[in-house]
Amino acid sequence: LWSGQDLTWTPDLYLCAVQVRTHKCKKNPSYKGRSSLFTDELKHGNISLKLTKVKPADEGRYRCYIPEKDEEVFIDLVVASSAVSSPVISLADFDKAISGVVLQCESTGWYPEPELLWLDGEGNLLSAGPTETLRGPDDLYTVSSRVTVEKRHSNNITCRVQQRNTNQSRETHIYVPDEYFQFTSSSAAPIIIGVVVSLAVSIILILTVVFFIWR
Repeated sequence: LWSGQDLTWTPDLYLCAVQVRTHKCKKNPSYKGRSSLFTDELKHGNISLKLTKVKPADEGRYRCYIPEKDEEVFIDLVVASSAVSSPVISLADFDKAISGVVLQCESTGWYPEPELLWLDGEGNLLSAGPTETLRGPDDLYTVSSRVTVEKRHSNNITCRVQQRNTNQSRETHIYVPDEYFQFTSSSAAPIIIGVVVSLAVSIILILTVVFFIWR
């Protein structure tokens, strides 16, 4: 049973996260106001370290040392973000050369850095471009990737973002209509232009009617 004379928690060999009583150890400024002990339970032997406002930089190995008994224990802290977003899939482009549709997937708020996978309707991995990774000022990761889908891949496509070490996974499914693959052929170009022009004319007519009604 710990007598309460001395105790130190430290994330490295030099700076303390928290200390009790006489042990000389320079306090790590990054833990100021965030680290504490369960003081009411120390007499019962609970010498756990409590960290609040946990951030990615807190990850690592912590050492609990009791000089009185010359005993130490090491604890590995693994930090994971709980603010991860579901992947967002959008239509990025058409690849006319192979009659393909280019899809983009993006997900934010990850830590540690995750991996991004594209799957077809049968769960098979699709060959995609490199995953772009951006680490923000909050140390959280945003990942994005593009894949070119052909008709032979089926219409159902899944974007999955996962972090195996923290057992986190998010995925989004999308259905690509057959018409999208038809748009990629050169013969369909006039159809697309015609649709766009028709929509533009319709919008102008609607705005004109609304204008006269308002006046």
